[in-house]
Amino acid sequence: MNKSIYIATSEQNSGKSIITLGLMSMLIGKTAKVGYFRPIIEDFEDGSCDNHIETVIGHFGLDISFEDAYAITKSKLIKKKNKGKIGEVLDLIIEKYKKLEERFDFVLVEGTGFSGEGTAIELDMNVLIAKNLGIPTIIVGSGVGKTLEELIDSLYLVYDSFKVRDVEVLAVIANKVQPENIRLVTDGLRGSLPIEVMVNAIPLISSLNNPTIKEIVDLLGAKVLFGDEFLNNEVGNFSVGAMQLHNYLLHLKENALVITPGDRADIILGALQANESVNYPTISGIVLTGNILPEDSIIKLIQGLTTIVPIITVEGGTYGITNRLGNIKSKIYADNTHKIETSINTFEKYVDLDNLSKKLLAFEAEGMTPKMFQYNLVKRAKQHRKHIVLPEGNDDRILIAASRLVAMDVVDISIIGNRKQIEAKVAELGITFDFSKIEIVNPVESKYFDDYVNTYYELRKAKNVTLGMAKDLMVDVSYFGTMMVYKGHADGMVSGAAHTTQHTILPALQFIKTKPNSSVVSSVFFMCLEDRVSVFGDCAINPNPTAEQLAEIAISSADSSWAFGIEPKIAMLSYSSGSSGKGDEVTKVRTATEIVRKKRPDLKIEGPIQYDAAVDMEVGRSKMPNSEVAGQASVLIFPDLNTGNNTYKAVQRETGALAIGPMLQGLNKPVNDLSRGCTVDDIINTVVITAIQAQGL
Repeated sequence: MNKSIYIATSEQNSGKSIITLGLMSMLIGKTAKVGYFRPIIEDFEDGSCDNHIETVIGHFGLDISFEDAYAITKSKLIKKKNKGKIGEVLDLIIEKYKKLEERFDFVLVEGTGFSGEGTAIELDMNVLIAKNLGIPTIIVGSGVGKTLEELIDSLYLVYDSFKVRDVEVLAVIANKVQPENIRLVTDGLRGSLPIEVMVNAIPLISSLNNPTIKEIVDLLGAKVLFGDEFLNNEVGNFSVGAMQLHNYLLHLKENALVITPGDRADIILGALQANESVNYPTISGIVLTGNILPEDSIIKLIQGLTTIVPIITVEGGTYGITNRLGNIKSKIYADNTHKIETSINTFEKYVDLDNLSKKLLAFEAEGMTPKMFQYNLVKRAKQHRKHIVLPEGNDDRILIAASRLVAMDVVDISIIGNRKQIEAKVAELGITFDFSKIEIVNPVESKYFDDYVNTYYELRKAKNVTLGMAKDLMVDVSYFGTMMVYKGHADGMVSGAAHTTQHTILPALQFIKTKPNSSVVSSVFFMCLEDRVSVFGDCAINPNPTAEQLAEIAISSADSSWAFGIEPKIAMLSYSSGSSGKGDEVTKVRTATEIVRKKRPDLKIEGPIQYDAAVDMEVGRSKMPNSEVAGQASVLIFPDLNTGNNTYKAVQRETGALAIGPMLQGLNKPVNDLSRGCTVDDIINTVVITAIQAQGL
C-alpha cells in the first residue's frame, strides 16, 4: 500500500519549507522511492518554474519532471472556481497524484502558501484536496506576531477544519516560536488537541528568515556590478548611508546591507574597507540607489580590492528602496545549500522523528537504496558525534565541505592550517563559515606540538628516527593530523584532496597501525547505483594481494558491509566462474574463497565468479544455478588493484553511480584517503563514514 502525507497551513510565511525539506530528508532514508507533489502553485513566467518544486527536486535529486510535480496554477484555479468547475480541478489533481502514487512508495504533498490572490479559498481547498486524495495531514503555523492564545487558537481552528471533514491530522507543528517559549507552546497545544495528535514547536531561526542578495536582486530587478559569486550572502539588517562616513560606521551591524546613492563614494569605499577590517562588522552587500553609477575612478579602485561583496544598482530613491526591502520575505532557493541544510537540521533537532516516522511508515522498505544509504549514514553519524580532523586547510574544497558539515551539525571539525590564510580564503569564497564551531590548528603554534614530537620520537627511535627528524615530520600536516588521532585529540582523519595516498596513509601505518586481528590495510568503495548499494574492495591500496590477503580483504569488506546496513553476499571476482577456469590468478581467488569459508562459515561467498554472473540474476542462474550469491552479490572483491580501480571508475562513469570512499579497513583508528579529484560531496561523505567508523565499527 502506497503512503502519503499532506503538509498544510492556514497563513503565508509559516515556514512550511522547513517541514517539507525535513520530511523529505527523513523519508528518503526510510523509503525506497519518494515523490513530491504540489497540487496548486503560484503563477510563473514562461521559462521559469515554481521555486518550491525546483528546490526540492534539485536538492534531493528526485526523478520527477516539473510538469509532473504540480496540477494547476492559482490563477487557473480561480477561473475554474468562478465558473463552478472545482470538480474538474479535483479530477486533475487526483489524476496527476495517482500517476505519482503508482511510481513511488511514498508521496510528500505540499499544500498552498497563502500568498497573492485567492487566499480566502485556500484552506478549504487544502482540506478538500487532502480529503479526496485520502491522505493524512501535518499542520504548520507561525508564531510570529501572535500571543500564545492566538497561536493555539489558530492552529486548533485549522486542525478542526480538517477533522470535521474526516481528514486525519497526524501532527501539529508551531513554527517560528521564540526559543524561550517552546515548552509553553507545546504544553498549550497538547492541552487543546487530542492525545493521539503529535505536537512539536520549532524556534524562529534568524538565518532562515534573512533574505539573500539574490532575492533582493530579483525583487528589485537590480543589476549586479560586482560579486556575482557571493549572491547567497545573507542580509541580517539594512543600513542607510545618509550621514557622514565617520558617523555612519558607528551604526554598522553584522551582515548589514548598505543602501546608499551611487554617487556617495565615501560611504561605498568606507563600507568596503570596514568589511575587511577586524574592527568592524562584516557587510553582506551594497545597494546603489537612484540608478547612479560610481565614477570610473571609483569603479577602478573597487576592482583592485582583494575582497568584494555584491554591489548592485537599482532605479528608485533610497527611501522607496529601503521600504521595499523592509517588506521582503525570504525564500529558500535550490542553490542555497546552507539554508537547505540548516532547515533540515532544525527540523531534525526539534521534531520527534521516531514518533513521526512510526506514524508515517507502517512498513520497512526492502533492500538498501542509495538515498536510504546516504540518509542513514548522516543519521548514524549524528547519534554519537565524533571529532574529525581535516589536514588540508589550504584547499578550497575542504573549507566548503567543512562549512556544509557544520550546517548539517553532524561532526566536530578541526582544520590544520594558518588561520589568517583560511580567513582570507573563506572571504574570497564567500561561504558561511562559523569559526566558533571549527577549530583551526597550526602545528608549530599548537600547545601539543612538543608532545607530538616526543611521542613520535619514542615510537620510531628504533627505526633510527632522531628528535630532529621527528620535529621536521610533525610540521607536516599529515603526520600532525594522524598524531591528533593517535593521541585521542581527534577521532578520525580525512585527507588526500591535495596529497597522495601514500602521504596520507604512511603515518597511520607507522604508529596507528593495524588492528590485532588484521594483517593488511585495505579499502572499500560504497557504490551507490540506481537501485542498490554495492561494496567494492580493494580498489585503492593493495596492488597484488596474496590469497591470504585477499581472504582477509573479503572478510573485512563483509564486516564493513554489515556495519553499514548491507547484507554481505560476497563475490570473489575472476575471469572465470566456478571450477572450470585455470591459471595462477584463478587459483589465487579459489584459494582465498576457501580460506574465507573456513574462517567465517557464517558468510555467504562465491568464487571464482565473473562480474556479470555476480550481479545479473539471469546470468548468475545460468552459470551457477545453486549459488546463494550469483546474481545478487552485494560485496564484490577484485583480485588485484588494477582490476578493482579500473572497474569502480568505469562503473562510476558509465552509470553515473556515486562512489563513496575509499574507506580504509584494518587500522586501529580511522584514517581515510580522498582522491585528488574529489568533489565537495565526496569529502562530506568520507567525513561521515569516518565518523561512523570512529563509533567503534
